[in-house]
Amino acid sequence: MNILITGVHGFVGSNLVKYLTKEHTIYGLDIVQPQKEGVKHTYPWDALDEENGLPEMDAIIHLAGKAHDTRNKSAAEVYFKVNTGLTQKIFDWYMNSHTAKKFIFFSTAKAAAECVPDILRENVSPTPKGPYGESKIKAEEYIIEALEKQGVSRESMSAVTPGSDRPKNGKEVYIFRPCMIHGPGNKGNLNLLYGVVSKGIPWPLGAFENRRTFTSVENICYAVNGVLTKDVPSGIYNMGDDEALSTNELIEVICSTLNKNAHIWHIPKGLMNGVATIGGWLHLPLNPLRMQKLTENYVSSNEKIKQALGIKRFPVDAREGLKQTIECFRKS
Repeated sequence: MNILITGVHGFVGSNLVKYLTKEHTIYGLDIVQPQKEGVKHTYPWDALDEENGLPEMDAIIHLAGKAHDTRNKSAAEVYFKVNTGLTQKIFDWYMNSHTAKKFIFFSTAKAAAECVPDILRENVSPTPKGPYGESKIKAEEYIIEALEKQGVSRESMSAVTPGSDRPKNGKEVYIFRPCMIHGPGNKGNLNLLYGVVSKGIPWPLGAFENRRTFTSVENICYAVNGVLTKDVPSGIYNMGDDEALSTNELIEVICSTLNKNAHIWHIPKGLMNGVATIGGWLHLPLNPLRMQKLTENYVSSNEKIKQALGIKRFPVDAREGLKQTIECFRKS
């Protein structure tokens, strides 16, 4: 199978190349085009505008996008230009392709909801907050409207079980909504937390009792390969590990991996929220947005994608996947 991956040089793209290259021929589409092991050739985005600018493809994996800026320094229009505009461009190319039959769009759980009081499922009415989630949901809407013209209803796409509608043109589309993705080579909030805990600094947010879903990049790769090689109906699919963990449990996983004792302080929530507010003013690592990410409840159901793939569990356990990520941090 010839597979085109946009954003092929990013964290998820690099892991997908390693995972898929044994069975498939991988091409890239990116803003930079250096040679990459496992990628036959990487094309610039302008190639989409050229007749025969790209070879025939069987599937598209659209990863390219503007990531969430935890420091809130990015202008809103940048998110919409990249996350919405580029999605529309590559999706139009896919719909006009004579050979490509599967399209995977990596959206985000934040397109569905900024906060999750219970469990996030695919049938939620989207309420994104901020340009990151708003630009992603706008891209989703563009795709869903095109699928409606092909006989795939909005209800079928967002059902909590795999839908029954199939596109009249035979072009399947999958919208993935992953929670926080982690794995070897990942840089982000997990790396920040690791830096604090590995230095023996006590964790001051122990008073926050939360649970959240993480997503091992190994499970992402497994799901992508599954929808590429199995008969999976078009739809929105939440992506996450099987178990949800609290930040306190995550710290215990980090300490266990490092053979250290966990130091968790239960400082009053109000005091720590005040510290985060000051951190936002002074552009310190702990600011209100990062505080929210570290302490919020955000549990997402992965039952739909597992049912579509015909599995009961993903191959990588949540704690084991996090241990692999932490081991990578320790070696870097």
